Amino acid sequence: MSGDACDFNNIETRAIKFLFLQGNAAKEIHAILKATLGEYASSYITVKNRVAQFKHGDFSTCAASRPGRPKTVTIPEITDQIHELILEDRRISANSIAEQLGISRE
Repeated sequence: MSGDACDFNNIETRAIKFLFLQGNAAKEIHAILKATLGEYASSYITVKNRVAQFKHGDFSTCAASRPGRPKTVTIPEITDQIHELILEDRRISANSIAEQLGISRE
């Protein structure tokens, strides 16, 4: 993971993991977090989901990387081509641009 591996959510997840390993139930963990963090504590549903994750043996506290390419990609060459098409015809549709450049409209 990148440099932000120790963000607040990860620290809170680690606290939930610690309290779970001490034998606390989800309601107890949520009450402890609420007493400590006040309005900044995770919701009970979040704590409940984390506890369920730990019960199933998944003790990872880092966000899992997701496979596949990102939904959006910015390539300077395509951006320039789109810009040129718009300058030629300002009323061009997104479908027409995608069709001419052979790219997905998403």
